[in-house]
Amino acid sequence: MNRILIFGCALLLIGSTAYAQQESTPGAIPAEPKPPAAPGKPSTGPAPAPAIVPVPVAPAKPNGPVQKSLVRITATEVEPDYRAPWNAGALQRGVGAGFVIDGNRIMTNAHVVSNSRYLTVERDGDPNKYPAKVKFIAHDCDLALITVDAPNFYKDMLPLKFGGIPALESTVSAYGYPIGGERMSVTAGIVSRIDFQLYTHSSIDQHLAIQISAQINPGNSGGPVMQNAKVVGVAFQGYSGDVAQGVAYMVPTPVIRRFLKDIEDGHYDKYVDLAMGYIKLQNPAQRRFLGLKDNDRGVLVTTVVAAGPCAGILREGDVLLTIDNHPIASDGNVELEGDRVEMPEVVERKFKGDSVKFDIWRDKQPMSVKVTLTPVWPYLIQGHSYDVRPRYVLYGGLLFQPLNLDLLEAYQAADLRLRHYFEYFSLEQIYLDHPDVIVLTNILPDPINTYLSAYRGGIVDEINGRKIRTLDELATVLSEPADRLVIKVIGDGPPLVLDPKQVEAARERIKTRYNVMREQNLQEQIIARAPDDEKKI
Repeated sequence: MNRILIFGCALLLIGSTAYAQQESTPGAIPAEPKPPAAPGKPSTGPAPAPAIVPVPVAPAKPNGPVQKSLVRITATEVEPDYRAPWNAGALQRGVGAGFVIDGNRIMTNAHVVSNSRYLTVERDGDPNKYPAKVKFIAHDCDLALITVDAPNFYKDMLPLKFGGIPALESTVSAYGYPIGGERMSVTAGIVSRIDFQLYTHSSIDQHLAIQISAQINPGNSGGPVMQNAKVVGVAFQGYSGDVAQGVAYMVPTPVIRRFLKDIEDGHYDKYVDLAMGYIKLQNPAQRRFLGLKDNDRGVLVTTVVAAGPCAGILREGDVLLTIDNHPIASDGNVELEGDRVEMPEVVERKFKGDSVKFDIWRDKQPMSVKVTLTPVWPYLIQGHSYDVRPRYVLYGGLLFQPLNLDLLEAYQAADLRLRHYFEYFSLEQIYLDHPDVIVLTNILPDPINTYLSAYRGGIVDEINGRKIRTLDELATVLSEPADRLVIKVIGDGPPLVLDPKQVEAARERIKTRYNVMREQNLQEQIIARAPDDEKKI
């Protein structure tokens, strides 16, 4: 009850104050109230005038005329339809930002222009929409370069320069075209964290990212984040309001510079990876067991992916002591350019064909090894794909597709076997026996495939006794003459049996009924945006 009374009084007080503020004369300075006289003493006269405290004013345009560098990008996109891959897919429209850099190029996020069929760019003070095209796109670090061929588009445009990594607690400004208007918006925030983060565009790649408190909303993507008139990052992702408030991320300049360096030869080669796992060695008992000194150095190798660059060079049980002469601490960090970073940051800055040197501890003996770095293809199925047509084979109304992240999301697959093959494709080296994990994803109902719904979601293992490793092998076997087709799926249960003669008789019927234009696509063909399509991953 006391809380209610106090709260009511507080409301009355606040209301009175607000009312007084509304009734006061605009621009008038309210008189300073006199302090009450002490009991028994007369008032000594008017109180002294209060000291005037200056109000700090932010400098105008601390990053210069950003309008002359910023552009608004509108993308018409077609997202592939994995449930009916012969169809073109759903048409969508998205808006993002970009900014001009040297060489008459516009930098933005990959997710702003992914799956695009038509791009237009607008600049401040110009009513025209200029057609643009993608020059380079890197889905693994969510960056892209686009260009406009229209004459005089870059006239009076100012290329932005890149800065370094901003300090923690320093202020940055994010520019873009978020929801709620068509003119440039700017939000300010502080740098709150510098760490490795998952890049959600690919959903598998982790790179250096900088967390900022500035609001990043749809339409901000691809815009510059600036400090002292230089770009210190590209706004690219954030949490929704129901997950976290005021948490957004930008791609930092080390990642940007690596992207620009990679494309200097006219081709983007993707990030390289060691393709091995390790654990920290902070347990003193474990260190003694391995014969290590008590010097807080080294991490223990736990897995080596056979398709990775370390295969045949590193082994499970090796202890990594240094990488390119940088001592590796027992928590997996190294000192790099004055900062303490995770060991993979050393590899992050290298390119395809570069090498890395390790000092290791093997069988209680020191030795050195050299690893030549390459991208690692088995990781690709665990990330999103863009700008390609889905691979598939349709036979007798049965739709066969290789397993990947987009497929799982399209079908909302909850089958435990499918989830296991997906999650452990690289770790358990499933790709050695199944470079393509072929899944019977859908069945287009027809009299020839009645009662086969129980096989939906099954992983193809053999057809007529022949092991099926890839989608090409499946297409070849299905095209060969046979009296019957016996399709064995992984797991218990009887095989699936089809009559090829019945399938051939029903072929045109099924194609017509379900509007199937093509019965198969065996290659991840890049979808052309224009006749002069440019370089991409």
